[in-house]
Amino acid sequence: MTNDNNAKQIGFADLGISGNLLKAAEGVGFVTPKPIQEKAIPAMLEKRDVLGIAQTGSGKTAAFSLPILSQIIALGTKRKPKTARALILCPTRELAVQIDDVVRELSRHAHLSTALVLGGVSRNSQVRRLAQGVDVLVATPGRLTDIVRSGELSLSETRWLVLDEADRMLDMGFINDVRRIARATHSERQTALFSATMPKEVEKLSESLLNNPLRVEIAKESTTAGEISQRLVMARTKQKRKILSDMLADEAMRSVIIFARTKHGADRVTRDLGRDGFEAAVIHGNKSQNARQRALNGFRDGSVRILVATDIAARGIDVPGISHVVNFDLPDQPESYVHRIGRTGRNGASGEAVTLCDPAEADKLKAVEKIIRMRLPLVADHTSEPDPAPRPAPANNGGERRNAQKPARAGDSRKPKPRHSAKPQAQQGEQRQSEGDKPVRRRRRTRGKRPGAHAA
Repeated sequence: MTNDNNAKQIGFADLGISGNLLKAAEGVGFVTPKPIQEKAIPAMLEKRDVLGIAQTGSGKTAAFSLPILSQIIALGTKRKPKTARALILCPTRELAVQIDDVVRELSRHAHLSTALVLGGVSRNSQVRRLAQGVDVLVATPGRLTDIVRSGELSLSETRWLVLDEADRMLDMGFINDVRRIARATHSERQTALFSATMPKEVEKLSESLLNNPLRVEIAKESTTAGEISQRLVMARTKQKRKILSDMLADEAMRSVIIFARTKHGADRVTRDLGRDGFEAAVIHGNKSQNARQRALNGFRDGSVRILVATDIAARGIDVPGISHVVNFDLPDQPESYVHRIGRTGRNGASGEAVTLCDPAEADKLKAVEKIIRMRLPLVADHTSEPDPAPRPAPANNGGERRNAQKPARAGDSRKPKPRHSAKPQAQQGEQRQSEGDKPVRRRRRTRGKRPGAHAA
């Protein structure tokens, strides 16, 4: 007998996805639609604009990719050179790479062309890819704006526009670039805007870009997944290093992301972990895209147990099996806390998030607890304890000072090398943030002004 209480399970075919696209979706494990997909896909297939509010990891990428690819396949016409039929705009390189991977997997049987445009990698190869025109372009705002301004890409034929993680794009200062890009697209485009939070700025942006959108809200704004166990440890900054090392000695912390507030702080945490016997990779905005991708790939394949990152990794990084997230510092934006801990507890799995809070961060803690609508459970308070004793510096060949200059030999006319020589050009490239990930600003004209007049 059939149990009447067991309703028929909805599949992607029931939502309107068919043919090779359905085959590809099943091939990558998209069998049962998630709530945001159930609501957004039919609406987009009906050519409606969509305003989606959902946590990271909720299935947003398939929610907008599948209906867009389905409509492009139905066109059956050739694309024009130096154009893109659909544009997916996202704030970080890591998120762009991840979305591009999904789009390519979904479109593999449909013979659609895709392109990825972002900073930190060769611009010329991206321009060559765009020369014949593409069906789907995934891009970060800075590098895309640069290529459009140079005339190497036209968005006049772009009839589908997706803004993913719109709140993060505004936080990073891309609002003007986003508006310029939207104005450059086709006047009859279909637009979808997805965001985990909906501050007033994003609300205003959606009102100016979307036409009578269907609002799809899957979870309350800025709430955290129930599968994540959250803990709070009070500790002064000088105590955090030892506490973190003691925590990482637990083998249950098998895959850990540690978030630092600044790029300098992330590097310092990584160095300290190395001195304490823990190998860790680090990613932040001063690392080249290749360096960031190597670190992320090592973390994903399990060869790297610990990844230290700034909020650049708080969104869009979907690595299965992350057991713990540690907030070494609280973020400046309380919404980032939600995205940080959302790296664990994904797809129904359990996860743990531990926050180390200095008393000086009390205001940030209060802001986080307000936005997640709960008090973080306090499991330890070390603030009354003395600071740990300074750890000895690592030995370096008998304790001799590094970079010490050798005494000049008699008759040697060569100049001694400076103690702090310039970094090799390749290394400087890794430390310099690419312009492709920065908001594009016009340079001021300095004609007629004395050179060096503004030098500090």
